[in-house]
Amino acid sequence: MSEDQLEELIIQIINGAVSTIPAYLEEIKENKETLKVENPQEFVYGIVIGMALGMGGAILSAQKETPTEEDQMKIRDIVYRHIPEIRERIFN
Repeated sequence: MSEDQLEELIIQIINGAVSTIPAYLEEIKENKETLKVENPQEFVYGIVIGMALGMGGAILSAQKETPTEEDQMKIRDIVYRHIPEIRERIFN
């Protein structure tokens, strides 16, 4: 899989994760006593980043063997390039 294809898939993952933000925020609001989340937006930010990193690795695992450290760094770099957009979509 080329880096462009990987980036395209990760962008789709990010967009899918970001589309669930309102539901996550509502869930946190409804369960604040159980979850004990101090900053719901930061919590959701962590969920979105975790999903992007985890799913990127899962995609590569499905394509071949376990992703190498280099593969994982590529995924991280792609996700990190999109952090400003992710933060904007969560915090604005």
